[in-house]
Amino acid sequence: MNEIHYGGSCGHVCCLRVENLGVKIGSTEILKDINMHVHCGQMVALIGPNGAGKSTFLKAILGQREYSGVIAFSEPGKRSHKPRIGYVPQSPSFDPGEPMSVADLFACCMSRHPAFLGVSKAMRQTVLDCLDRVHGQDLIDKRVGTLSGGELQRVLLALALEPMPNILILDEPLSGVDVEGMTTLMDMLDEIRKTYDLSILMTTHDFSMLMTTHDFSLLPRYADQAVLIDGTVRAMGKPEEVLSSQAFRDIFHMKGGAL
Repeated sequence: MNEIHYGGSCGHVCCLRVENLGVKIGSTEILKDINMHVHCGQMVALIGPNGAGKSTFLKAILGQREYSGVIAFSEPGKRSHKPRIGYVPQSPSFDPGEPMSVADLFACCMSRHPAFLGVSKAMRQTVLDCLDRVHGQDLIDKRVGTLSGGELQRVLLALALEPMPNILILDEPLSGVDVEGMTTLMDMLDEIRKTYDLSILMTTHDFSMLMTTHDFSLLPRYADQAVLIDGTVRAMGKPEEVLSSQAFRDIFHMKGGAL
């Protein structure tokens, strides 16, 4: 059985538990035998090539895809229950000519009132408080369509953190973000998980972009564990171990490891 364990037992910290997870679409098996534990305060990076099933796995956790096996969340002294999940999707595209501001976007997502009626003073303060978590208060009046990749990720992250979740899931958060923006975003995620004791589960690029920027150091610097997925778990452990594994070299057609 493939399992990821983080220090201590599940009886001491809240935990996302995945056992023997499988996903089929029609007669095609997309994922099989996925097993892992993700504890509070831990960051886990799911890596793998395009089509490996990373996003499908996240959709199963989000309840957007039927699956076999077990997905459970538990906290000390409580029965397993459905966790509150914050989700940052792959960067959506916005029309640069769209007049919608960041404040308008928050109002659309958080208020029952149509955005065209304007953003109330109370809502504006709520948006500022949310953006403060990602050091992005200066973005409140920017048009969403003009945001850079890094700025958009910060805005989406701020949305995902309201209300504060038990688990934060990010699908390709580094996509469309330059190298400096990657470090800024990862610093922010590291700060957030330590401040709020969140479990963070994120997928990464297929590494073609990371290879050109020579920034493989990002993963070992921030993630506690890496899981290499290609239909099933091919390697797992500390990021530096996975990035130097034979499975990683085989999947990404590399002569040597990433590190």
